[in-house]
Amino acid sequence: MLKLLYLLHVFATVVWVGGMFFAHFVLRPVAVAQMPPAQRLPFWAGIFGRFFPWVWASIVILILTGVFMVGQMGGMAAVGMQVHIMSTIGYVMAGIFAYLYFMPYARLKRAVAAQDWPAGAAAQDGIRKLVMTNLALGLLNIALVFVLPVLL
Repeated sequence: MLKLLYLLHVFATVVWVGGMFFAHFVLRPVAVAQMPPAQRLPFWAGIFGRFFPWVWASIVILILTGVFMVGQMGGMAAVGMQVHIMSTIGYVMAGIFAYLYFMPYARLKRAVAAQDWPAGAAAQDGIRKLVMTNLALGLLNIALVFVLPVLL
């Protein structure tokens, strides 16, 4: 059971962190280079509308599998420092995503509906910064999983 939970945990991480990496480093530069704001902002609203449900599902899976794995290992008192750090970073990332979803993403959708491109661009820039923050935290978390156990 522990291996299945771990596999689901890894899959959810790959979907969320990998999606952020792809969106920021691959999709964004092409969209910026090839589309004016009137096309790019509705495009991003559509991309996020498809990707964000996967992020919500990933967050739920990460939390549930994390809680069950820690429970099977004897609780938080029985796990290493890396699990405490990883959990903290994961909850911070979830909080950042919730803010991103309910604030700048909601502003982006409203701006696109109103064809208010300056407001949409400002919302998109806020999303970009939060995605970069979460991407950095996600990559740090992945690194910690592999590095901290060796050091501790």
